[in-house]
Amino acid sequence: MIFSSMFPVTDPTWIFLGVLCIVLFAPLLFNKLRMPHIIGMILAGLLIGPNGLNILERDSSFELFGKVGLYYIMFLASLEVNMQEMKQSRNGALLMGLAVFAIPIILGFFANNFILEYDFIASLLLASMYASYTLISYPIVARYGLSRLRCVNFVVGGAMITDTLTLFVLAIVAGTFTGEADAWFVVFMLLKLLAIAAIIIFVFPKIARYFFRNYNDSVIQYIFVMAMLFLGAGMMELAGMEGILGAFITGLVLNPLIPHSSPLMRRIDFVGNAIFIPYFLIGVGMMIDIRVLFNGGGSLLVAGVMIATALTGKWLASLLVARRYRMTWNEQGLMFGLSTSQAAATLAAAFVGHGIILDDGSRLLNDDVLNGTILLILATCIVSSIISDRASRKLIVSGAVLNKPSGTSSKKTLIALANPGMVDKLMDLALLVRKENSTIPLSAITVVLDEDEAQQAGATKLLDNAANIAASVNVPLLTKMRLTTNLAHGIVHEVKENDYRELILGFHKRETANDSFLGNVLPEVLNAVDCQVVMARMNIPLNTVRTIHITFPAKAEYEAGFAYWVEETARMASGLDCRIMYHGHPDTMNKIKELLKELSPVDAQFFETDGGNDLKRLSKIIKEDHLLIVVSARRGSISFRPSHDHIFVQLQRDYPNTSVLLIYPNGYKVEGGETH
Repeated sequence: MIFSSMFPVTDPTWIFLGVLCIVLFAPLLFNKLRMPHIIGMILAGLLIGPNGLNILERDSSFELFGKVGLYYIMFLASLEVNMQEMKQSRNGALLMGLAVFAIPIILGFFANNFILEYDFIASLLLASMYASYTLISYPIVARYGLSRLRCVNFVVGGAMITDTLTLFVLAIVAGTFTGEADAWFVVFMLLKLLAIAAIIIFVFPKIARYFFRNYNDSVIQYIFVMAMLFLGAGMMELAGMEGILGAFITGLVLNPLIPHSSPLMRRIDFVGNAIFIPYFLIGVGMMIDIRVLFNGGGSLLVAGVMIATALTGKWLASLLVARRYRMTWNEQGLMFGLSTSQAAATLAAAFVGHGIILDDGSRLLNDDVLNGTILLILATCIVSSIISDRASRKLIVSGAVLNKPSGTSSKKTLIALANPGMVDKLMDLALLVRKENSTIPLSAITVVLDEDEAQQAGATKLLDNAANIAASVNVPLLTKMRLTTNLAHGIVHEVKENDYRELILGFHKRETANDSFLGNVLPEVLNAVDCQVVMARMNIPLNTVRTIHITFPAKAEYEAGFAYWVEETARMASGLDCRIMYHGHPDTMNKIKELLKELSPVDAQFFETDGGNDLKRLSKIIKEDHLLIVVSARRGSISFRPSHDHIFVQLQRDYPNTSVLLIYPNGYKVEGGETH
C-alpha cells in the first residue's frame, strides 16, 4: 500500500534523478554483459515505465528531451561526416538510400496485402514504415572511431534520402484522406520542401559564419548551434515533413564551420551523449508494452510480419550495395546494423495511420499495427545495436581501419604563448593540425624575463587559458613557464632540450614604426632551431575560413620537412572542409599530388607557376575569408631565394587584413646544432 502510493514518481526532481541513475549504471552493467549500452537504456525505460514496474511517469520532460535527443542523433551523424569523403561517396549513398527505400517497400507491400490482408493504402503506408531508419546505433560506430568509413558514409547519406521519401509517402497518404492529395498538393509540398531546404543550405551558413566571426564565447556559440538546429527542424515541420530531416540538413551545412577537433564539437557531442540521447532512448523504452504479446495472436502476427519484413528488406538492401562496391561481409554487416533501427519516421507513420478514421468507423492502421510498431522499434533497436557493435569490433580486429603510417605520427608540438588575444587562435590551430587519436600531448610555454614579476603573473593566466581549451577537447597539454634573461634563448633551449619537431607562435606585434616586423626574438629562433616553425596571424576564426591558398618555392620537395607541411595543411583543409589551392612549380606540385593520394581526400586545385614569389599576384584574388599559407625557407637551404627576405614586408603591405600562416619547414641538422 505504501509503495503503491509512492509510484509512479511524478516529482521532476526524482524523475531526473532516476534518469541520471540509468544513464550512469546501464553502461556499467551492459559493458560487463558485453552488450551495447543503448540496449540497456531502452530496456531500462521498459522496466521502469508505465508498462513495466510503473516506477516513473512518462511526463512531458521525456517528450521534450526525447525529441531533442532524436534531433541530436541525426544532427551529430551529419556533423561528424567528412564532407570530402561524403562527396566521393555520394553515388553509394544515393544507391543505399534508394535501395533501403525500395526493397522494404516492395516486400512489405506484398506481405501486408497477402499475409495481413490489408487494403492498398494501408499496405503502402505500413510498407513505408519498414523503409525508414534512424541512426540510433551511430554513437556505437563513433565510439569505435569508424565514423569516416565508406560504408558508414553510405548509410548516413542514405538516411536523408530514405527518410525524405518515406515522409513524402506519409504526407501523400494523409492528404488522400483529407481530400488534399491531388496533383497540386504534391507540387505545392515539393515546392515547400525545396524552398525550406534552400534556406537551410544557403542562408544558415552565412548566418553561422557571421556569428562565429563576431562571438567567441563558448557558451553563446553552443546555444547558437542549438538554436540553428531547432530552427531547421521547425522549418522542416512547417513543410509537412518530420523535424529529423531539418536537423540532419542543418548538421550538414554547419559541418564545415565546426571542426571535429574543436572545443565546440566536443561540447556538442558531450551534452548530447550525456543527457539528450539517453533521455530519448529511455523514453522509447517507456512506450513499449510487452503485454501485447499476450493479448492474442493478432498482435503477434502483425508484429512478426513487420519485424521479419523490415529486417529482410534492410539486409537485402545492404547486400546489394555491398556487392556493388565490393565490400567485405563486415562492412555489409555494419551497413545492415546502422540502417536497421527505426524510431522517428516509423512512429510518425504509425500515429498518422492510426488517427485516420475510415468511412466504416475503423482506423486505417488498427491497434495491432500500433502495438506491432512499438515491438518493431524494440526489436530493430536491439538488433541494430548488437550487429553494429559486433561488426565494428570485427572491422577493427581485421585491420580495415588501421591508420596509414605517417611521417608526423610521432611529432611533438610546442606552442609559444605571449599575446593574450592569440591564445585561443594558436590553440585552435594546434588542435586542428594535430593527428587524430594521437597519444602525444601538446606543450605550451611562456618565456618571461626572470626579473619581471608582473609578466610572470600574466604568463600564468595565458597557460591556464590554454590548459582549459585543451581540457575541453580531452587533449593532454603540458604547460611550462620558463624564466630567462633572453626570450629567444628561452624558446630555443626549450625546443632543443625536449626535441620538439614543430613550434607554433604568433606574429610579432609591432609597437613602433621603426620596430622590426619580426621583432628581436623570431630571427634568433629561426636561425637556432631545426624544427618546423609556424608563425600565425589569424584575423578571422579558423572555422570560418572558406579557401586556403598555399604558395611555396621551387625545390621545396627537397627540404627535410616537405612531407610535414603537406600533411598538416591537408589535414587542416579536411578539418575545415574547405578548398585548398596550391600555387607553385610543377615539379613540386607532382610530389604534393603523390603525397595527397595517401591522405584523407581534400578538395584540391593546382596552379602552376615558376616557383618564385607569388605574393603580389595572389593579393588580387585572396578574399577576407581566405587563409594564405606561405611556405618559406631558411637562408642556406636548397629552396631559399633572396626574395624570401622581403616576405614580411610584403605581407604587411599587401595583406594587412588577411589571415596568414608563415611556415619554415624542418631543416637538416648540421654540426653545432644550427640549421645553416
